[in-house]
Amino acid sequence: MKPVLLLVDLQNDFLRTRSLEPAAGKVIERASALLAGCRSSGIPVIHIWTTVRPGGEIYMPHWKRLEKMPCIDGTEGHAVPISLQPVRSEKIVHKAFFSAFEDGVLDNLLDSLKSDTILIAGLYLHGCIRATVLDAYQRGYKIFVAEDAVSSNDPLHSAVTRRYLEKRAADFIPVCDMLSFSGKKEENYMHGDNAPALLPAMVIADAPAEIGSSECFEHISPRGKNESLWRVPICGDKQVSEATSVAYESWLEWRDTPLSYRAEKLRCLSVLLEAESRELSEQMAYEIGKPVAYGEAEVARSIALLKAVSQHASDRLLRKCSTGSRLRYRPQGVIAAITPWNNPLAIPLGKIAPALIYGNTVVWKPALEASSIALRIMNLLKSAGCQPGTVNLVCGNRSTASALMYDERVDAVTLTGSLAAGYSAQDICAGRHIPLQAELGGNNASIVCSDYDLKEAALKVAEAAFGSAGQRCTANRRVIVMSRCYDDFLKHLIQKVRDLAWGDPIEQKTQVGPLISSASCSRVDAAVSRAMEGARDVFVPHRKTREYEELACTGMYYPPTIICCDDNLHEIVQEETFGPVLVVQRAIDWDHAVALCNGVKQGLVASVFTASKRMQKKFLNDAQAGILKINSATADAGVEEPFGGWKASGIGPPEHGVSDREFYTRTQTVYY
Repeated sequence: MKPVLLLVDLQNDFLRTRSLEPAAGKVIERASALLAGCRSSGIPVIHIWTTVRPGGEIYMPHWKRLEKMPCIDGTEGHAVPISLQPVRSEKIVHKAFFSAFEDGVLDNLLDSLKSDTILIAGLYLHGCIRATVLDAYQRGYKIFVAEDAVSSNDPLHSAVTRRYLEKRAADFIPVCDMLSFSGKKEENYMHGDNAPALLPAMVIADAPAEIGSSECFEHISPRGKNESLWRVPICGDKQVSEATSVAYESWLEWRDTPLSYRAEKLRCLSVLLEAESRELSEQMAYEIGKPVAYGEAEVARSIALLKAVSQHASDRLLRKCSTGSRLRYRPQGVIAAITPWNNPLAIPLGKIAPALIYGNTVVWKPALEASSIALRIMNLLKSAGCQPGTVNLVCGNRSTASALMYDERVDAVTLTGSLAAGYSAQDICAGRHIPLQAELGGNNASIVCSDYDLKEAALKVAEAAFGSAGQRCTANRRVIVMSRCYDDFLKHLIQKVRDLAWGDPIEQKTQVGPLISSASCSRVDAAVSRAMEGARDVFVPHRKTREYEELACTGMYYPPTIICCDDNLHEIVQEETFGPVLVVQRAIDWDHAVALCNGVKQGLVASVFTASKRMQKKFLNDAQAGILKINSATADAGVEEPFGGWKASGIGPPEHGVSDREFYTRTQTVYY
């Protein structure tokens, strides 16, 4: 393999596009890491720039129609960020249209380098990256696209493009894997006889099974950087097909079982969960770093969810209409459930339980980090007496999830994940004309008014922002404070954050544990570093404590960080950090506060702290989120009420409560 790196259109004019997904800062950081790795290992680098000559006529016709002329040669917008600037030995190829191959210059360079493999990062995936990949494919190159170092200002089009290219022309891999081409491999934690245990990759009809896959995921303990816990193989198309086939055959029988029978199985499962509460919470502490007290709360929430769903056994699935016809609620069939690692018990059971109660069967793909916990849940489902094949497990990655959603036997998809995962699922499910329910996180804000007890508000916000190291979709990401009480609130907030117990998740007192991985630590640290430029102040209350250095050295710990930033367009404000970072903003009046609250693309949870009934009513009228809270922070939600977000936070019906029947069944009208 003789690779060459192409950095495409990473120019300031393109990077300033507000609708970039992922955000410009993330793409720059990942592309810079890839560039540094290639330079250190001698992999050639070619910079591809869109260039419009001053006064020239050769540039994109659609720009002419829009009277738009970006990337004019010699301007600051034509240049690239400092970390991506070419060095003397690196070539620059200028282009006027989409493909980097448009005029033969790149062909000559690649021929002179005798390259056979192309690594690509840059903008935009649905435009210039796509055109360049297809032209490289036509020329016979092996192509790898850095999936975390490409971006687009049309995310759904980007998801469609990725699906198209993956099936034909290119492999999409993260920068950390691409760096292995340069000889920079991640640390290997397996040592001879001490290699971690190999988990079963799938559970089909209650039978765990190993597979012959050479690709494995190795899970490192969040509590200890050098402790490898286990490995699990990655399921592929064959394993997914086997799982969906069994699920379909099981559904033909399960759909005809009485509602009361299905409800009884869920009640049995809740009893088993209660008996194993301590063991499950400790497993979450060891394997995903969730503080054990929060793990116990998750078990309790899971039990409450099961009980709430069981009560729906009395729901009327057949009713008379005024015309004399009958309306029936029929099960969808086979449900694909795709779940994250941060709530490895409550989120899966919140999908599996209503799927089963309404007569569906399930194929479940958990996040890889939660594979061991998922296997334990499968054992509990078996012990509860669920029929074999009603719930089947396939462990795997993004490709596994895609194969599952594509499978013709899957009738509906329920997913909790990232915005990118949501766009990908939306593309696949729309193409197959099947229902999608997706919860895609939240950049949640609390508004603090001067008439509320500031100490109490600071305590609630601190716990909601930093509990579980901020790794929950309802975490308080932002707090918007009225200017007249801003300084007092900030003082109380810093003290309340300092008082939070930060440390080993296995200890009962711990509130802020580690992040899930070293990659997460690096990602959060990079986001904080990028925020320094636009922040007014940054506070790290634990930095001067005795535990700081010890924790940072032993595990995947990142200290709770407060960033004061009034620029609402800054990345740290606009993007969900999913870590122990809280953004504080000053509002000059109520209209400004609401504009800040609503001024992000997501809309899962919003809250207000005020004693005024009038202001509470204004908040309920003005806030754009699926869940609103009065005088409490954003974290947590009930189990019997619908849970879903507005805007980019959700697709399809909410989860839980009365919404379950809406998603897990389909209506059918029968005329007699």
